[in-house]
Amino acid sequence: MIRRLLLLLPFLVFVGLAFFLYRGLSLDPSARESALWGQEFPSFTLSTLEEPGAEVDESLLRGRMSLVNVWASWCPTCKEEMPQLLALSERGVQMVGINYKDARDLGRQFLEEFGKPFEVNIFDPAGDLGFELGVYGVPETFLVDANGIVRYKHVGYITPAQVDEVMAEVEKWH
Repeated sequence: MIRRLLLLLPFLVFVGLAFFLYRGLSLDPSARESALWGQEFPSFTLSTLEEPGAEVDESLLRGRMSLVNVWASWCPTCKEEMPQLLALSERGVQMVGINYKDARDLGRQFLEEFGKPFEVNIFDPAGDLGFELGVYGVPETFLVDANGIVRYKHVGYITPAQVDEVMAEVEKWH
């Protein structure tokens, strides 16, 4: 009897692991809540993408509602998202970009080709600020209120249909 149970043990372990794998793969990562909601935007001091000698810090995000978008030239969905970001910038939202784990010249070329919706682009080549934000893939977008508090996070690219949803969040926290 014990011998039969020992033969059955690998099968039971396999079924258990298969269940947890299936469960994990069925979760929607974009539905995951951000640990930063209601928290201050992380402190940082980084150069801008356009001017290596010009440094900015988190004070850039105070005094006005800001939409902060984490993007990269190597990200194919960032290219798809650019028209929506341009549309949001035309609606008067302060747009701040974070060029994530990228080369400065490639980031600049990307903006020349796909548009420049951002008033300021923070250059984050090592991904340190992205790490502090909990970014696990680009693009990701954060809404930061005038006091520097994160009020909204959107994982993945903003589709054309979601532009109004994002604007509703801007107006909600404005």
